[in-house]
Order: sequence, then structure tokens, then C-alpha cells
Amino acid sequence: MKIKPFKLERFFAEHEFTAPFNMCASDCEPLTMAELLDMADKASLKLWANLGLGYTEPQGHRLLREEISRLYKNISPEQVLVTAPEEGILVAMTTILERGDHVIVTYPAYQSLFEIARFLGREVSEWLPREHKGWSFDINDLVSLINPRTKLIIINFPHNPTGATITRSDLAKIAEIAGRKDIVLFSDEMYRFLEYDERDRLPAACDMSRTAVSLSGLSKSFALAGLRIGWLATQDGGLFKGFAGYKDYTTICSSAPSELLAIMALRARDRILKRNLELVGANLERLDGFFAEHPDLFDWRRPKGGTVGFPRLQGETKSSQFCADVREKKGVLLLPAEAYGFEGNNFRVGFGRRNMPEAMEKLRAYVNQYMR
Repeated sequence: MKIKPFKLERFFAEHEFTAPFNMCASDCEPLTMAELLDMADKASLKLWANLGLGYTEPQGHRLLREEISRLYKNISPEQVLVTAPEEGILVAMTTILERGDHVIVTYPAYQSLFEIARFLGREVSEWLPREHKGWSFDINDLVSLINPRTKLIIINFPHNPTGATITRSDLAKIAEIAGRKDIVLFSDEMYRFLEYDERDRLPAACDMSRTAVSLSGLSKSFALAGLRIGWLATQDGGLFKGFAGYKDYTTICSSAPSELLAIMALRARDRILKRNLELVGANLERLDGFFAEHPDLFDWRRPKGGTVGFPRLQGETKSSQFCADVREKKGVLLLPAEAYGFEGNNFRVGFGRRNMPEAMEKLRAYVNQYMR
């Protein structure tokens, strides 16, 4: 049995590095090495100057795990496992799930959040948002999907690709239900700290429940996708032991330079997050203006966090055709909904990059030339 192709990643493999304007990127403008080193404290720079390029600790550099644990209230360095972000999903899914298990996932979703479970032969149910209510995820819809075989609930807020989130009370209810029914709550928190209003920021799932697992990393909110540093955090010792053991069959350990650069970034996290939120905020206002100009062509539901949104193309033209034509004629890369396996006529737009104004002018020119 072969796992299905990862549609989104195959799309980017083909187009990301050839299209002049990536207007669907899910990360923030990447920091340069010079920018990051300029933010580093003296202790980190000393470690960097004397870095040995050998194997690193399988669980992750001690100082890195200490910095990660500071992002949480109830997590110690011993409860953090450093992984590549995608690796963390693979490790968790294959460790948690057993034959006959049922999984619920927020949908649309990053494909590995559900495809690994399906590859393992597990049943997957999709918790769908209500687009007409601003991509609202109704907790009653989630509860209706739970059955006696449900082993895992997978959530992702702020949500990729809609930018939606839920309330703190709803998250507390989900954590309570999962704990009461012996269901593992797996929370993809890659966009945490990029909420536009800090009051919308959810607590980390791993802080709320002893059996919950939080996935996070430096790829999105911290603008350091190239480091390939992420982590799993959980208070559940049994789960953690399983994760650490499975990692012995994947990367074993992380890149030594990446770990030290990650330490620098987390020690400078306030500066990095401020930079990224300012960039995202300015670009989001530009998008708001653009979509307000064309209400007959696009249905735009404003995100509450993250770097991506999921507008719907109105009319008869399919979003896949629209995205291909914009890419061909103007060099602007947009991601059609079909890359998520989603049937809606939506497309993903990303607004975390500095060249957004130029990309938008190309998109505006396309609309005026070909859609009017």
C-alpha cells in the first residue's frame, strides 16, 4: 500500500521556485542569516563560534528545549521533543494510532494531518467550518463526529488555510471532552503568536490537558522555515516515550547549526514576532482593499491569525483554472483549493512576504485585463 501523493507539496515543488511572485506562501518573509545573527545574544554567539558539527542530542539541545519550554506554562524542557515540523506529525500519528481507531481533523487541512492516518488504514472524519459564518468551526459539529472508536482529535488554530480560530471556551470544551473520553488531542499550533488581536490567542493545548500534544516550530510565526526546527510538547510521559523512540527511525537528531540558530531566534522572539506581525498586518490591509474593489469576483472572509486566507472565486470559472492562468500570464502564484482536496471554489492567498505590494499589482492588472 502506497501513501497518496502530497498534492500541496507537489504543487510547490513544481511552481514555488519558478513563479516570480509567490502570493500563496504560508510563511513570513524569511529572516536572513545576517539579520538573525544581529539579534543574537553574546552567549549564543559564543556557542556559534565554537560549534562542533557532530551528532546532537536526540531529544534536542538542552538550551533549545529550555527556550521552547518558556513558550508554555506547564511544560518542562524534559517534555519537549525537537523534530522537523513534518516529522513531528509523522511521529505522533504513527505512535498514537492503532488498528481500528477513528480520527477527527479540522478540514481543509495540511494533508499529512489526515493522510498518514488514512495510509495506516484508520477512519478519518472531517470537521468542516461554515464559510458563510466567517469560516466558523462549530463545536457541536465536532461533537457529532465522535464515536466509541475515536482515538484522536486533530485541531489547527489559527487555521491553515482559512485563518479562522475558535474561542478559549470552545478549546476548553474540546480538551475536557477529549480527556473524559480518553481521546488524544493533537493541536497543530504552527501559527500561534500570529493572531492579529492578542485576545484571540488560544492557550497551548499541552498546557490545558495532561494528555494533549502541541505541535509547533519556527517555520511560520518565526520566519525560519529553512532551519527545519519544530517540536512536540506533551505532559503525557507515555506518549513522549513513544515519540522519542519512533524518532530513532527518522532523523535521530537535528542539525547542530539549526539548533543553535533556533536558540538565537527564540531568545529574540519578541523582536521577530513584532517584525512579522507588522508585515502581515500591512499586507492584510492591502488585501482587504483589493477584495473590497471586486466584491462581484471574490468572496473574502478576513482571517483572524496566521499568514494565509481562503477567498472564494465567484462565477463559473474554476479556481484551479484561475490560478493557472494568473500564474501563466502574470507570474503570480496562487494555490487552488484542489491542492487541499477541498471541493470549494476557493484559493489560498499568502500575505507574509515583503513583495506583496508588487505581487498585488500584478494580480490587479490580471483582473482588470482578463476578468472585466
